[in-house]
Amino acid sequence: MPRMLDVSDDVRAEIGDEEADRLLAGGNAPGNYDCTSCRTSGDSDQERTSTVLFVGEETAVLAFAHASCIPSQVVPVSEEQLQGAVRSITGAEAGAEPAGPPPATPFAALPGDHRQATLGVTCGLVLVEGDLRPALVVEPAGPIARPGSTEPGDAFLPLLLEHGFAPVTDMAVLPAPNPGWSVLLAAGQLHAILQPGTDGGQPQSWWQAHQPLPVSEGWRSAAGKARTVLVYAAPVGAVGHQPREDLMREAMEKAAAEGKLVAAVMPLAGT
Repeated sequence: MPRMLDVSDDVRAEIGDEEADRLLAGGNAPGNYDCTSCRTSGDSDQERTSTVLFVGEETAVLAFAHASCIPSQVVPVSEEQLQGAVRSITGAEAGAEPAGPPPATPFAALPGDHRQATLGVTCGLVLVEGDLRPALVVEPAGPIARPGSTEPGDAFLPLLLEHGFAPVTDMAVLPAPNPGWSVLLAAGQLHAILQPGTDGGQPQSWWQAHQPLPVSEGWRSAAGKARTVLVYAAPVGAVGHQPREDLMREAMEKAAAEGKLVAAVMPLAGT
């Protein structure tokens, strides 16, 4: 009996017609699997299942997810991210999750720029319109210059405003969506923030973790329920890494009042 697999045109183009047809016919596909999005079990004999292809610089990994969680698609990631996802999926990196929101110091390519900037990203839950929502707070390690400019100053927020983020004037109001941007959560860990590809191509990593970043069970549960993540950004020193979510909220409200906070709502991509 053919399994209930969804193979998108993009995935088919990457793996080839022969392999795609073999999957759809029931070959090389799991019956039972762990959904790489919600991490609960699935059965491709009983429910629609998406094929999700992670593509790195040299290798690619095919994963499976409930079609109700994510559609079949190709997710471009760095080779390091891909190897981390493989280790996570296979359980080679099993371990306890941190109790609080974990920080990261990754690299990011700023919109329209081919250079790399060091950004800090913190995960947390924020109360917006009566619901606790999963959020990421992004803050660079230093002032960001506009590409090609030698003038002093910090162009971090102006660059983001030009690429679809909006100023935050009230933390109690849900930010607007930013089309083409998304957050990549793979095997229950945070991997990247993706920005639209050039000329309509595949999404590209704007921020990516050096290693997959564990998130709390509460954050992952909220993200799985909402299928969206609130992404806030502030210039260096405007928010800082706070030890508690209430202190983070206070710092974000202060930054918003000073006109130093932008945000966007982004869907979960990949897993």
